Amino acid sequence: MSRTPVLAAAAAASAFLCGAAPAAPEAAQRLPPIPPAEYSAEQEQAATAFAAARHQPVFGPFEPLLYSPQLMTAARAMGDYLRFRPSIGTTLSELAILLTARHWSQDYEWSVHYPLALKAGIPAAVADAIGAGRRPEAMSEDQAIVYDFTGELQREQRVSDATYARAEQRFGRQGVVDLAGLCGYYTLLAMELNLAQYPVPPGSALLPHLPR
Repeated sequence: MSRTPVLAAAAAASAFLCGAAPAAPEAAQRLPPIPPAEYSAEQEQAATAFAAARHQPVFGPFEPLLYSPQLMTAARAMGDYLRFRPSIGTTLSELAILLTARHWSQDYEWSVHYPLALKAGIPAAVADAIGAGRRPEAMSEDQAIVYDFTGELQREQRVSDATYARAEQRFGRQGVVDLAGLCGYYTLLAMELNLAQYPVPPGSALLPHLPR
């Protein structure tokens, strides 16, 4: 194998860990990135606000969302809280994001948040079991609560009284609202990415296919 693909994959992984966004190829995309020179006035305003808030240009799911700049700005603002300052903390939020990416089989979302989840403290064995569609064997009590709450909400479109009571007792009412918000927000991003057929960076592993 030549060094070029290896270096590209390493650079992509490093970019994710540092919070930077690699350039996404446009092949097969339904909603390819809009060149800045072609921005409308609203798109330019949204992109400028995005760069001010995130300290980087528009990337990832926000590229297809930029076709609707007001929606992109609203989604970015919600993400500013849920991604960086959720009341349940960023370790458990990353677990909820992985569960949502797995539920939607969203490879880009998974490829970004898998290394972030490990960096935040989610064990690789837990993340890998989720990727394979299995319940992790060894989770902390908090992780098990998030796993059960998120799984029920996504599979059954509701949460049982027992699971809700455990989550509210541990995280409070703001916590359960934030946890549901994380599921909803990253479902929105996964849907937009799947709709756009947004590609993963070179060298990224794809989620295993699971039967529906």
